[in-house]
Amino acid sequence: MSIMNFCVMTLFPEMIEACLGESIIGRAREKGIVNVDAVNIRDYTLDKHKKVDDYCYSGGAGMLMQPDPIVRCYDAVKEKMSIPKENKPRLVYVTPQGQTFTEKMAAEFAKEENLIFLCGHYEGIDERALELIVTDYVSIGDYVLTGGEMPACIMIDAISRLVPGVLNNEESAVGESFTHGLLEYPQYTRPAEYMGKKVPEVLLSGNHALIEKWKLEEALKRTYERRPDLYEEYIKNNELPPKTVLPDGTIVPKKRKMRKPEEN
Repeated sequence: MSIMNFCVMTLFPEMIEACLGESIIGRAREKGIVNVDAVNIRDYTLDKHKKVDDYCYSGGAGMLMQPDPIVRCYDAVKEKMSIPKENKPRLVYVTPQGQTFTEKMAAEFAKEENLIFLCGHYEGIDERALELIVTDYVSIGDYVLTGGEMPACIMIDAISRLVPGVLNNEESAVGESFTHGLLEYPQYTRPAEYMGKKVPEVLLSGNHALIEKWKLEEALKRTYERRPDLYEEYIKNNELPPKTVLPDGTIVPKKRKMRKPEEN
């Protein structure tokens, strides 16, 4: 089994360890399925006071992270990961200016053997460092945080669960929201009735065909209500089974078999 190696270039490595040292990802690290290494960018500055930022040439409020400590850190990370100097590994810069992170992107990143994250702070990072080392600009949403550590942890969590062996039940990753373009259907466990609310009868029926039909219809309904954009995309690109009831009450008709022309 191959190991998925993550490395986070950061000013606060303790944040990464605190977030990814427990639960499923923590157990996967203990088993050697994934490796998460947080490297302190300050360790690679030549400044005796460990300074890694300076004023922007353009003026304005705030400080900018300098390029040299970041590039030095990057070179050290490559060496630690046994990546040849001439190779440019996949490196994600966590930024609100990037492409929005999705399940599809997580699946793509999960195919990599080595994946590096760069976490910015202050007013960001000198553009020259980004041009030299970054391959992917990724955002977790249209808002600004104080640093890139939490978004990096979120992405590592989402990517790791798609690595074979991380989840005990491999089917868990298949049925989750977004995997097939729909939000996940409602789920229930014991007791069968709680505070007057009962588990849907179909889930107790043992009829697997009806249960699968219910799951699809509930997923369609939930996606229609909460993410109409995803619903429209799914309806446009997927063929539904006959007799599927859509959220607006429409029933998907059975396919009609084409009659062969009668011979004269």
